Amino acid sequence: MPPITYFCSIMKYQVGDKIIILYSEEEGEIVDIINEEMVLVNIRGVKFPVYLDQIDFPYFKRFSQKKQEPKKPKQYVDSIKKEKGNTRYQVTEGVWLAFLPVFDKDVFDDDIVEKLKLYLVNQTQTPYRFIYTLSYNGRVDFELENEIMPLNDFYLHDILFETLNDIPKFAFEFSLVKPDRQKAQFYETSIKPKAKQLFKQIEEMRHRQEASFAYPLFEQYPDSIPEDKPDLSKLSAAGYKISQSGSAKHNAPPRTVVDLHIEKLTDNWQKMNNAEKLDLQLKEFEKYYDLALQHHQSMLIVVHGVGTGKLRDEIHAVLRSKKEVRSFVNQFHPSFGYGATEIYF
Repeated sequence: MPPITYFCSIMKYQVGDKIIILYSEEEGEIVDIINEEMVLVNIRGVKFPVYLDQIDFPYFKRFSQKKQEPKKPKQYVDSIKKEKGNTRYQVTEGVWLAFLPVFDKDVFDDDIVEKLKLYLVNQTQTPYRFIYTLSYNGRVDFELENEIMPLNDFYLHDILFETLNDIPKFAFEFSLVKPDRQKAQFYETSIKPKAKQLFKQIEEMRHRQEASFAYPLFEQYPDSIPEDKPDLSKLSAAGYKISQSGSAKHNAPPRTVVDLHIEKLTDNWQKMNNAEKLDLQLKEFEKYYDLALQHHQSMLIVVHGVGTGKLRDEIHAVLRSKKEVRSFVNQFHPSFGYGATEIYF
């Protein structure tokens, strides 16, 4: 009977990982995952179980070792200043995507990068929900949805070093754990570094003798954008009767920002297939596009998300056929990242 292997969505160790025993500084290898708290390690041919908090990755030690310094006076617990966040990563205020290279030896005994461990680092006082997507050459390879606490880091997954040549795209959608009307409902951003840039980052990291490098995702979570409302006070003062648009369900009010995320449109989205979701999103887009024209709006922001780009491409194809559209652009937006298209009439 084959051994039972336990998997944990946030476990950072895998079979084959090189590790170091913290109390003895002996290096070895993980040969089996026993459960969510213990692994089986091999140290010079001897196999024995250890708890996860008794081991670490040896490459932390390689980059963090410094020359011995003269002993300092003893410090008591009350006199030690608590550090903010995790000092493993060279980051400042904000939320970051950190890359931690895992090194191995080649046939010439030189250090080579085998894989990269990815961490989401939150250096703010706010907890966030996030949806993370990794795609290669436009095809989704990995998805994860979870929460990250303040001043904390979250292990995402590993990627092989050679996959950096496959045009990786690291996309995130953030939202607040505790909703705030003053803040945006969500924030989307993505990183699409070129392989040459990543290789350069790794070389500079090794030159500085650091264990990781990171890319900023955002410094501060964005505020909400208020929808434009026409000032009808002058008409009302002149004696005209003003009826409220949207008082009936069949007469929806216009919007300057339209969110097409499927969970915003229906409560039954989990029972729908991709074609049904796309059809509903396009109908919603057409409805508010027509309302924008009826109310003589100068622009309309359509939030379609990053994802695979299917919804964005369909919307762009429709816009190219509309004579009322002066121009449209899908560029970085402070509230939506690259997940929105701005339409100008």
